[in-house]
Amino acid sequence: MNTKVWKVDKYVDNLESNPHVVDAAHFLRENEVVALPTETVYGLGGNAESDEAVAKIFAAKGRPVDNPLIIHIAEKQQLNTFVTEISAKAEVLMDKFWPGPLTIIFKKKAGVLSEKATAGLETVAVRMPDHPVALALLKKCGLPIAAPSANSSGKPSPTKAEHVIDDLAGKIAGVLDGGSTGVGVESTVIDCTETIPVILRPGGVTKEALEAVIGEVTVDAALTDPGAKPKAPGMKYRHYAPNAPLIMVSGTREFLQHLVEEKRQEGLRVGVLTTEELESAYQADYVLACGRRADLETVAAALYETLRRFNELDVDIIFSEMFPQTGVGDAIMNRLQKAAGNKIITE
Repeated sequence: MNTKVWKVDKYVDNLESNPHVVDAAHFLRENEVVALPTETVYGLGGNAESDEAVAKIFAAKGRPVDNPLIIHIAEKQQLNTFVTEISAKAEVLMDKFWPGPLTIIFKKKAGVLSEKATAGLETVAVRMPDHPVALALLKKCGLPIAAPSANSSGKPSPTKAEHVIDDLAGKIAGVLDGGSTGVGVESTVIDCTETIPVILRPGGVTKEALEAVIGEVTVDAALTDPGAKPKAPGMKYRHYAPNAPLIMVSGTREFLQHLVEEKRQEGLRVGVLTTEELESAYQADYVLACGRRADLETVAAALYETLRRFNELDVDIIFSEMFPQTGVGDAIMNRLQKAAGNKIITE
């Protein structure tokens, strides 16, 4: 398959009439899959009402079929076609955070969306992306679009069109290139079918921000206890992993450096994931700075690209610093734990 690449300037007016957006929307209506930029990461979009389109998403990514997809919409009224009810708390969250990096889980109507998209569950996860190119494409095609991250399953999510092309060229119909994404980690997922909403995945909207508008919010036990059964099927899988084994290190800088030296003495090429503040503090084969520890949003924005940069280097093992689990730090640590398969060395 020849994968088309359309470059679109997200700052121009009338994006819905842009020829590249029109072309990409046509592909979606023909049940092909197209990668699109969002404010979090690039998504791999397909018609959520079509078994054919959804099957192409799973096939291109190599994604387990029991891992449901997030449905993307451009206008809130679209929910009425495939959601049975919208709770008062969900209404508040939509008013506050949509468009934006928040996915809300609702009870779904039967017989509207592809059962493959929702993995046969009675619920559906929905969000409205805050990216002008994504919104223009969604409005132009007029469909609810299922869109997981546009990468090979298990690998770091794509924050640039080049990342999508590296993983999926020849496997999908096209890539709508809208430049680099902003937030850098996926949306927060919150289940609003419960009396007290439950965070199933931390992301661009923090627990503190959610509680500020709707009160108490709980966190799925599987986010803090790897042995707990996750409420969301996709949480049981390893994600975001670079090619080399990644190990998180809980301890001092000196302890991490000691681990590096041990592995180098074994003849291994070692990488270190740190931040700008300590980039010069480590001696390793490769030391990559991932944002600034003083501003965790910069770490989140750079995380996946940093993991992908390690793939370009000849490293055998990667040691990563830990980050405070406050604010967006929850999302950073969640992604690192998944990438490391929960491997942590403690001093």
